[in-house]
Amino acid sequence: MSTALLIEQSLNGFQLGVMLFLMAAGLTLVFGIMDLINLAHGSFYMVGAYLAATFARWLDHFLLGVLLALPAAALVGLVVDRVALRTLYRRDHLDQVLATFGLILFFNELVRLIWGPVPIPFDPPELLSGTVEVWPGVGYPAFRLAIIAVGLGVALGLWLLITRTRLGMRIRAGASNREMVTALGVNVPTLFTLVFALGAALAALAGAMRGPILAVEVGMGEEILILTFVVIVIGGIGSIRGALVGSLLVGLVDTFGRALLPDAFAVVLDPSAASSVGASAASMSIYVLMAVVLAFRPRGLFPAHG
Repeated sequence: MSTALLIEQSLNGFQLGVMLFLMAAGLTLVFGIMDLINLAHGSFYMVGAYLAATFARWLDHFLLGVLLALPAAALVGLVVDRVALRTLYRRDHLDQVLATFGLILFFNELVRLIWGPVPIPFDPPELLSGTVEVWPGVGYPAFRLAIIAVGLGVALGLWLLITRTRLGMRIRAGASNREMVTALGVNVPTLFTLVFALGAALAALAGAMRGPILAVEVGMGEEILILTFVVIVIGGIGSIRGALVGSLLVGLVDTFGRALLPDAFAVVLDPSAASSVGASAASMSIYVLMAVVLAFRPRGLFPAHG
């Protein structure tokens, strides 16, 4: 592999990794603290992309559109928590899966009703539309570099929130022992609502940053949701550090698998078969990674419990 390709694919892996982290951070906290399996988490990713694209078009300003989309998505998350999910906290996981799957269908139809079935345009800001030379002779899209910077900045902010604030202390305690936190007088319903709204805002940020790269379309959250669950299983449920490490691992393995495996199979197969088999093997690689991690660390790399 050439140096240019190595650098480019490494950055692609980091970019995918930080996007997954924005999704996984909120989902792992919701799962770890609230013991809630929320399949509708990808819907906030989709809603965030649509809201950011709409606000950016109205205001003719990308950054303002994204900044307005975050509290709007958090508000949507708060309403969903209060109206639909609060009654599911004490229910078993099957009920949660069925109910939140229903929310996926609801949000897909709601978005189709409001914005229509056709993907809507969402262009990156003109300032970030070019490329940056990250290595002599190696250019990389400026917007993708901005995504990496934003993701790492959010990771740092979450680390400070979780480790340096009273709210973070309660979140860590809730992830470790919810019953004890309740016994100590913490308002658990309010804590749950804050965590859920934070998770919705982070998912919306991921959707807003991913929208200009992929299409902003109905159902865009389902595919990334699967990768997000893989991330939190690898990293450890309830762990922000695990979400970050797991996200970067999955991003790099997925990216390098798609870049290298087709060429590797081309050594023993004809080009068309190598391309097909390589693509399938690349898709399987993250699940192989998950199986290997769970074989040695059944609770994930950095579990919040125990």
